[in-house]
This record gives sequence, structure tokens and C-alpha cells, in this order.
Amino acid sequence: MDGMTYEDVLERLKLLGPELRTGRAGEPSSASPATGARRKFSLDHIRSMLRALGNPQQSFQSVLIAGTNGKGSTASSLASITHAAGLRTGLYTSPHLLRVNERIRVSGPAPGQSGPGGNERGGLEEIPDADFARLYQRVDSVTARLIAAAELPHYPSYFELMTAIGLTWFAEQGVELAVLEVGLGGRLDATNSVEPIVSVITDIGIDHTEYLGDTIGQIAREKAGILRPHGVLVTLAQHPEANAAIGEAATRLEVRGVDAARCLPPSRLAPGAEENAEPRSRLASPLGRNTYDLVLEGALVHVDSPLSGQHQQRNIALAIATALELRGNHQLLDGRPVLIPNAAVEEGLRQTQWPGRLEWIGADAASLRAPLLLDVAHNPAGAWTLRAALSHLPEELPRTLIFACLADKKVDEIEQVLLPLFDSASSDPARRGDHVILAPIAHPRASTVAELAAAAERLNVSTYKAGSVAEALQHAWTVTPPQGVIVATGSVFLVGEIRSLALAKRA
Repeated sequence: MDGMTYEDVLERLKLLGPELRTGRAGEPSSASPATGARRKFSLDHIRSMLRALGNPQQSFQSVLIAGTNGKGSTASSLASITHAAGLRTGLYTSPHLLRVNERIRVSGPAPGQSGPGGNERGGLEEIPDADFARLYQRVDSVTARLIAAAELPHYPSYFELMTAIGLTWFAEQGVELAVLEVGLGGRLDATNSVEPIVSVITDIGIDHTEYLGDTIGQIAREKAGILRPHGVLVTLAQHPEANAAIGEAATRLEVRGVDAARCLPPSRLAPGAEENAEPRSRLASPLGRNTYDLVLEGALVHVDSPLSGQHQQRNIALAIATALELRGNHQLLDGRPVLIPNAAVEEGLRQTQWPGRLEWIGADAASLRAPLLLDVAHNPAGAWTLRAALSHLPEELPRTLIFACLADKKVDEIEQVLLPLFDSASSDPARRGDHVILAPIAHPRASTVAELAAAAERLNVSTYKAGSVAEALQHAWTVTPPQGVIVATGSVFLVGEIRSLALAKRA
């Protein structure tokens, strides 16, 4: 395997297939994807891998963020803040929209500063292709030795491999603080192999019920597995069952709780309300930015985040509250206090990048194509959040929905929330020109177009069945007038491909 290229590694990763199933020991799970046993997750596996890699996670401080929805937005906002404060920051998120490298990012120097591995622009940079390939080979080689020595029962999951690569890259790059988004659950997630100085729990909903339980309380208990004895938890009040489960875990572990409610806007503002008072070009999102003022520790902080949607105010609040907790009570491994001035909070929020979340890809006045609104609403809670955001769009706007979903999601419930908003047979005259397009996505767990169509038929919503994502987008541009909007949602894999196609057309 020596000398594998980045492309070779991507092909190897494709073989991992359904990462919730196992293959034979020492080979990827897709060796028999249909018959692989359900994977039994254990932190012992990732810990064995990390020990063999020299325990890279022990070379930096970590913040661990779990939840059902909003954890990626919270993580990206917090990492942007700590980067703006001059901290060498690592950001680990999942899944990716287009390139696997997106999951592993390290900040260059803050603007006006210099630092190792950075560049003039600074920012959070993806792991380079060559380094990704090199570290994959190192982790794979370590894994093979562990399996041969019976220290691993089977080949690791895709996520375990990625976590090992990410933590090793952070150590190599001299990261001072890593912001880690939990993948699945919390208690047994590979990211829970770190020892966080702060744990964050975002909003909890129903998802991954086969692994986490089928009630809010059961799922919340799994998420609370990221808490540590006498540790710190940053969260917001939410569903009563989640509050109770998290509270019980925090009390048992004597965790100090930090309520992020003080970092919410004084009134729940509709994002972009001020901007919506004036005419907009089709290039700019009608949803606007989240812009408001807070008084924190006696000082005025101006929030100006590109993350659209009222729901993002909760995620922004969690990021701010975590930054305040870090700067007031924690140190880096070398004993230096964490310094995050208010100016860094403002700058970090302003520069946050988290594409595919109510992201507007506009068209200039000369274009004959409708703009796109992309959102990875892949569970019922996400669908309701998108529905709330759509209510802020002008009612008369012609709309086309491009939809795809994984089969292990609550497809019927998600469609029930979203599809009626685009029903051309609706009694609402404004919807007469709307369309619903169903698209296939290249993923082993994807629902087929026929399955999506069957769910739509149960709602009496007519659909167009595309043969590919590219065809779905082209058809949407054909049937949607330039003054309308195309909404692509339901799966991160759909949004990633649509985004790539749309940006290529604009280039």
C-alpha cells in the first residue's frame, strides 16, 4: 500500500460501504455489505487505535459537541471564534458535502498574524490531499497490526478511521484547541475518546432510533455520554424529556452547567427583518443574516452571522456561551489562559462558514436561472426548521422542491412536513406553479425514487421522477421562472451534489 495516491485512498474509503455494519476482520465492511453484522460500537476500538498512534488527542484541549440538530453550526461558529482569537484551532465535523477533506480543518494564523502551516488569508483550511492519503495509510497500517494481534475484533468503521486521521492531523499541526462534532449519539461515538474541557449539547430530536433509542429521553441519555465527572456542560433548555435526562446525568456526575440563554437575542428576532424592508437582488438571500446586539458581562457585543434562520440563534448562543466559558475558566495545555476578547467573538461569528444550511445560491439579474436554497433537513426536526424558514419567503414566490432522503430516515414524516408546501394541486393559488422533483442519490442507504414517490402518493402530491441529480437540477431550472426559487433538501448527499453542480454553472 506504500505510495497510495489520494485518489487511491478515496476508492478504498468507498469500499467501507454501510459503516453501521461490519465485514470480516481485517477487511472493509462492504466485502459483504448485505450480510455484514450490525456493528457493535465500543470506545475500546478507537482507544486502541489512538494508543498505537501515540495518543494524538492528548496533545491539545478539546470541546465536544453532541446533539441531533445544530451541532455542526455550533461547532463551526465556535471554531471561527477561537481562530479569530488567535488560537490554533482544529475543527472536526461530519458528514461532508462534497470532499471528505471538509471534515478535518485546521486554522491558519488569525488575520494579521503568522503561524505554523498557515497562509496570508488565515481561516480554517481542509487537510491537504497528500497529507490525508499519508495519514490514511498510517492509520490503516496500525489497524492491520492491531487486528493481527487480536487487539481489534474487526476493521474500523469509516467514522472511526476519519476520527483517527483527524486527531492525528491536529496533533501534527500543533493545534491548541480542537472543536469536535459528535457523529452518532455520544456515549459510544469515536469522538468521545477525547477528554473535553467543555461539553456542549445542542437540540435533541428523534433520529438514528435503531442505535440510540426511540424516545427523546433515551436519545438524550446517549448524547449525555459526552459528559465527564466534575466537568462542564453548555446547553439550552429544550424538550422536557431531554432536559430531564441530561439533568440526571449532569447531577450524577456533578457537572457544572452553563445556561446559554443569556446569549440569546433579547427577543427572538426574525433574521434579516431589517434587510427585508428594502428590495433585494436575486443574488442575496431574502432570509438575511442573523444580526442583533447582546450585552455580555457588561459589554455590548454585535452579532452578525451569515447563518440564516431563527433556529440558528440557539446555535450561535451555544457557541458564544462556550467561548465565554473557555475564556473565563480554562487553560491551554501549556498553562496559558484561553484569551477570547469580545472583538474575536464578533469577528468569528461574522466569518463563520457552514455551507448547505439555508444557503442561498443566487443568480444575477442577467441569468435566466432561478436561485437555489440549500438545506440539509435530513430528519423531521430539520424539516420543521426548514418549513419555518420558508414561511419568511414571499408567498407569491414560485417554488420547486428537489428532494432525496436516506432510507433509514423517517421519510414519510419528512415528506409530510415539506411536500404539501410545494403542492401544485393545493387550494392556494400561489402554489399553482410549484413543482416537486425526486432525485436518486449515490449512497448505499438511499431511498429509491420509487420509494420516495410512493410516500408522496400517500400525500396526494404529484412529483417528477428524475434519473439523476443533474437531471433534477436541470429540470428544476426549466420549470422554475427566474423570479422563483428552487429548494434542495432531505439529504446532505443531495445538497452536496446540487451545490457542486450549481457553483460549476456559475463559474
